[in-house]
Amino acid sequence: MRTTDELTVSEVAERSGFASSALRFYEAEGLLPAHRSPGGQRRYDRSVLRRLAFIRAAKHIGLALDEIRTALDDLPSGRTPTKADWARLSRSWRTRLDDEIHALFALRDRLDSCIGCGCLSLQTCRLSNPDDMAASGGPGAVYLPEPVRAGFAQDVGT
Repeated sequence: MRTTDELTVSEVAERSGFASSALRFYEAEGLLPAHRSPGGQRRYDRSVLRRLAFIRAAKHIGLALDEIRTALDDLPSGRTPTKADWARLSRSWRTRLDDEIHALFALRDRLDSCIGCGCLSLQTCRLSNPDDMAASGGPGAVYLPEPVRAGFAQDVGT
């Protein structure tokens, strides 16, 4: 690997763990700045490694691509983001993560009985969901904690 602050697609892919196709996609979506070498090859500043780590973390907690783009658009242009910049961006995730943690605990504690799907297949579900009342709550497992249910909307593309 070269020692410059300019990286090739394959170097960024190797360092970040993202496929080259993902890098091109994020560039096309405006999430990842790149430029061309005199020979026409795509080059990235080393700072994209931090942006990619941010994207990975944001996707892991369930941020949609447009939310990630909005967050990255708030970063200063013309200078490398500071620790304070990243802290400001991630601060808003704390509540979201806390809600997800609580929802996962609730899900874990219900896995051996009713997980909230509204299926009527267990005796307990017949007590919790007589006459399939859950169906009026919309699609999916309406009794699951909201942060877990929110993932359903992303899964089906709504």
